[in-house]
Amino acid sequence: MKAVLCRQYGPPGTLVFEEVPDPQPGPGQVLIDVRAAGVNFPDTLIIENKYQLKPALPFSPGAEVAGTVAAVGEGVQGLRPGDRVVAIPGYGGYAEKVLAPQADVFPLPEGIGFEDAAAFLIAYGTTHYALQERAAIRPGETLLVLGAAGGTGLSAVELGKLLGARVIAAASSDEKLALCREHGADEVINYSHEDLRQRLKELTGGRGVDVIYDPVGGPYSEPALRSMAWNGRFLVIGFTAGEIPKIALNLTLLKGCAIVGVWWGGFLRAEPQRAAALTRELVEWFRCGKVRPYVSKRYSLAQAAQALEDVAQRRVTGKMVLVP
Repeated sequence: MKAVLCRQYGPPGTLVFEEVPDPQPGPGQVLIDVRAAGVNFPDTLIIENKYQLKPALPFSPGAEVAGTVAAVGEGVQGLRPGDRVVAIPGYGGYAEKVLAPQADVFPLPEGIGFEDAAAFLIAYGTTHYALQERAAIRPGETLLVLGAAGGTGLSAVELGKLLGARVIAAASSDEKLALCREHGADEVINYSHEDLRQRLKELTGGRGVDVIYDPVGGPYSEPALRSMAWNGRFLVIGFTAGEIPKIALNLTLLKGCAIVGVWWGGFLRAEPQRAAALTRELVEWFRCGKVRPYVSKRYSLAQAAQALEDVAQRRVTGKMVLVP
């Protein structure tokens, strides 16, 4: 099979595209014929040895895939060759075939395309866990989404509306904000030329926002935190800006607010039963058309390095997928 390989740690340009032997499923494993693989920001980190998951070299990046079951290992129940599935193997997805533990493989209902499915689970799973479990967001509360036109950002706009929040989307261009409007944002802020704190003060009548969803980090985290309402919750999703902000903790005292870490991968391992229940709920919402990922671009496997470079440079709206 063909696969994109990281043979040495480095930027996307160091990846190679090679022929490798087909993997074989061991006990509890599912072998999947990959029809589409999602491209995610952590994929840019894992190839530079900057991510918490550190597979042995050589390996293929790619944390989420959609496809059909090719074979199953000993002890696997409820799945058989030919079944449509979506999976989160953690890595290995930038290939024509990938192995995943059965616990990380979920049935894919008919009517959901493979490319949409490959752009769905990590972004929407992270956001669902963040808003529902970590923030316990309530109908009528105000949600600020930073980096709102990216894959996780758009998922927060959609799920925030679905859960009854008033959503304020912040992004760096009018084009990106128009996309956020299309996905349900009530208000928008262009923080490339608008003062984030002043606009939030205007949009909330001085009260502040109840929940902040921050997948970006960098220079906008602290101004957003300073714009938080009493009893607010600041959700730390990630740092696509490349800078981990250093927050003055007296702000949490003055605001009576909480800074809450969100690591969906850790949740999957620590609370597998609850995580599985949330995933089933998400897939049902997807099947019913209540949420729908926005796939902005498609690449071949051979173009994986370019796709990752686009993600690393924040040139992406919505999600991108690789199609073997």
